[in-house]
Amino acid sequence: MAATHPPVLSTRDLNRATLARQLLLSRTAAPVADTVAHLLGLQAQNTRPPYFQLHARIEGFDPEDLSALMRSRELVRIVTLRSTIHTHTAEDALTLRPLVQPARRRELHAFRHGLIGVDLDRLTTLARALVEEQPRTMKELREELLPHWPQADPGALAVAARCLLPLVQVTPRGLWGRGGQVALTTAEHWLGRPAQPAASPDTTVLRYLGAFGPASVKDMQTWAGLTRMREVFERLRPRLATFRDENGAELFDLPDAPRPDPDTPAPPRFLPEFDNVLLGHADRTRVIPPAYRGRNGTGNQSYGTVLVDGFLAALWRLDTTADEAAVTVQPLGELEAAAREDVAREAADMLAVMSPAPAYDVRFADFVDFGDSPARKR
Repeated sequence: MAATHPPVLSTRDLNRATLARQLLLSRTAAPVADTVAHLLGLQAQNTRPPYFQLHARIEGFDPEDLSALMRSRELVRIVTLRSTIHTHTAEDALTLRPLVQPARRRELHAFRHGLIGVDLDRLTTLARALVEEQPRTMKELREELLPHWPQADPGALAVAARCLLPLVQVTPRGLWGRGGQVALTTAEHWLGRPAQPAASPDTTVLRYLGAFGPASVKDMQTWAGLTRMREVFERLRPRLATFRDENGAELFDLPDAPRPDPDTPAPPRFLPEFDNVLLGHADRTRVIPPAYRGRNGTGNQSYGTVLVDGFLAALWRLDTTADEAAVTVQPLGELEAAAREDVAREAADMLAVMSPAPAYDVRFADFVDFGDSPARKR
């Protein structure tokens, strides 16, 4: 009997499947907490992007819905995947952080010269007591820890505390329309719940495929910042569907997960910097055309992006005054008149929800300076 070969999924097949899982083909009516859990968190180096991520995905989204969950401590900001701050549900904060903790501890290697002679177990105990006494800034942690190891690098001491402990950023940091410096305490203390066992790698892979699939082992490892996940996929193989992409890479997926027709219409979506749909795979061509690779950011900076027909097609920035909110869109290639109208309509709908200004304007430009865009402020 001839061997059967896995079906091949085209780039558009993968695009529509990913958009469906990411709630970007059509907005969901699910509550905010359920949406955040489905997405396994929202990347949140800056404070505003999680709100724009949810506006792109939830029908009738109100920014105060997310703020309310931050205030009630049902959602928190914590360093997890890829050593990056994410907004997670309380449950995921308590279980995903232990899953990636070995990777966080390995980060200490980069600071080893500043930690010579430092007892990391004692540092962990001291830092926990400090932040659970009251939330502390990184500066305060440095100042409190340095007397115990005066020969150490102060910055390395504070970074070590952040790597060794599951520290959350307490409110008002992260609330809509509110400022606030970064102050830290432990997830257990902030949530009033004991430490939890690490999330199962098997369960995490299945959840990842539900939100980002179909995907390769390398895709999942890139998203999580983990290594050696091949054995997990192999263990799950009998439960998964397998495919190939156009380059021959093996892809895994949940058998019953949605894989829409590649011609399914994909409406324009305005995404903030660092949206996970652009970062959740090693091979990002399912959303970013090869010609635009690297155009959505420079170095450690990322720009707001516009998806047109499901693919990266433009960049955007938001400028606000007391009288007007303006979105400036920079197409990366030719946008047909109908596409421009759809983009302008989506931008206006976004401004009506995400800006308090009484007047709105949508502009198209050949070049946009993203240096001080309020949409990117921390």
